[in-house]
Amino acid sequence: MDKPVELDSATGSGTSTPSEPNEAWISAPGTDVPAPPPDGGLNAWVQVMGSWCVLYCTFGLVNTFGVYQTYYEHTLATSSSSDISWVGSIQGGLLLCGSLVSGPLFDAGYFRHLLYSGLFLIVFGQFITSLCTQFWQIVLAQGICIGLGCGAVFGPCTAVIAQYFSRRRALASGLVSMGSPIAGIVLPVVFSDLQPKIGAPWATRVIAFILLGISVIPLAFLRTRLPPAKHHRALIDTSAFRDASFMTFTVGGLFAFMALYIPFFYIELFAIDRRLAPDGFSASYMVTLMNAGSVLGRIIPPYISDKTRQPALVMAVSTFASCALAFAWLGIRDSFAATAAFAVLYGVVSGGVVGMQSAATFSLTRDMGRVGTRLGMVCFVAGAALLIGTPIAGVILGGGGGPGGGGPPPRWNGLIGFSADLLLVATALLFATVWFVLKAERGRK
Repeated sequence: MDKPVELDSATGSGTSTPSEPNEAWISAPGTDVPAPPPDGGLNAWVQVMGSWCVLYCTFGLVNTFGVYQTYYEHTLATSSSSDISWVGSIQGGLLLCGSLVSGPLFDAGYFRHLLYSGLFLIVFGQFITSLCTQFWQIVLAQGICIGLGCGAVFGPCTAVIAQYFSRRRALASGLVSMGSPIAGIVLPVVFSDLQPKIGAPWATRVIAFILLGISVIPLAFLRTRLPPAKHHRALIDTSAFRDASFMTFTVGGLFAFMALYIPFFYIELFAIDRRLAPDGFSASYMVTLMNAGSVLGRIIPPYISDKTRQPALVMAVSTFASCALAFAWLGIRDSFAATAAFAVLYGVVSGGVVGMQSAATFSLTRDMGRVGTRLGMVCFVAGAALLIGTPIAGVILGGGGGPGGGGPPPRWNGLIGFSADLLLVATALLFATVWFVLKAERGRK
């Protein structure tokens, strides 16, 4: 075999031999230049399956936190809605912020190390959560331990798809991201149905065993296609600050992710506070309906993106639709049907925002050797937004520390308006990104 040239692990421009036999890179016949991504085939789609399982175990847990938010509102009498939401926001924030570190580590060839350590922390944290009885213990186990594990694996398992797909990259990324809403459908039902029968600790352990079983698949099959680069990537790509389209996209993502998960965290509490659920319908199923809608949001927008070659535009339209639905939520008072319809539709359009973030970042990065670092930067900003968005919403909501807790009534219009206004600003910035992209394309013609 010819001596390999140095390859960037994300796309292929760089010298080193593979760190493991199963991570061997593929070269074009008779050359040292790597072959283009296969864009299909059994091995490529197996990577999609493995990454899907990782999304199930990471973002799927974030999408599930709504049922824990409501449970803790009833059981942690001394903790406010804002306090409790910090647990979920820390988990989601570390998931995204961790990409700032895991991205360069992925580029340096530590993919398998990140995969093993991250999945261990997720499963371990879920088991420890089942033993927690105090708020600070829950923060450490469910917030920080699981969050660190999610941050270690989320970015690399998203970036590895870029090594196997080019023309179908948006579709592959969308299929991978479906792991999140599928988990958001299954896990809340598991917890809500088992918690009255066997108690919350054992319901949480059942979820941990589910995560343990699913983790076997990525550990067995996920592999990088290209070898690591010898040179180390910086945590921050300073050239990005001179890229107008990338900067407006990143700031737009900041506002979008501050707002995007507020309905996921609070829709169940909204249904309980307004006494909307009919007999035989658990309010926790609102979270399930929202995640069920999100499945469509992970399929349709990527398909449109692959046809139009404009993932940033698809994400901007999805954000606009999320904004419109958030304002429509203001008009819902005592209608169960309207709340259920909102949950499903918001799940669809918000899924398009989350599912298109990675593909849009790839499309805005002309030097694909920097894709790991830039994806880490985008995810870090989004993670910081997710970290503070839901707790701020909890402060705005106020109330008496949970349903029936006494004190002033919850300020639902304030919470919903906060979410809608943030999405409006995000929409403007993402459409500005599209304008910069189209302007640059016209300039190159």
